[in-house]
Amino acid sequence: MSGKVVFYALSRKFLERESDMPETARQVIYQTLALGHHIGVIDCLKTVLECPLDGYEAWIGRLAEGDARSKLQGVGTFGEIMIDSTHTHMLALALDRAQADFSEQEKQWAAQLMASLSAIELEPAMYLMVRRRDN
Repeated sequence: MSGKVVFYALSRKFLERESDMPETARQVIYQTLALGHHIGVIDCLKTVLECPLDGYEAWIGRLAEGDARSKLQGVGTFGEIMIDSTHTHMLALALDRAQADFSEQEKQWAAQLMASLSAIELEPAMYLMVRRRDN
C-alpha cells in the first residue's frame, strides 16, 4: 500500500478573538483547552515526523504486543490517532525496549518520536496528531 504517516505536533494555540480577552482571563486558557474547541480555540500543528506507510507498519510491527503497539496501529485502522500525556510513558517504554530490533531508519524515527514525547512530558497541553495520508 502506498502512502505515508505524518506526525503533527501542536505548535501553538490561539483564540479567534484573543484581543477581546482581559489579561486576567488569559491565564485560564490552558485550563479550558481540555474542554475542546467550543470556545473558539484553534490549534496550529507542525510536521515533526513523516514515514512511508509500509515503513511505518514494519517499524510498529517490531514493538512488543500490547497497548503501545495497538495505539500506534490505530493509524491503519482509523486513519488518525492522537498521542497526549496519557500515552507518553507507555510509548517511550515500548520504543526503548524495541531499539535493538530497529533498522537505522527506524532508530531515527524512534528518536524523533521520543523527542516529541519528552516535549509532551514538559508541557502536558501539547499533543501529537498522527495521520495516514494515502497517495
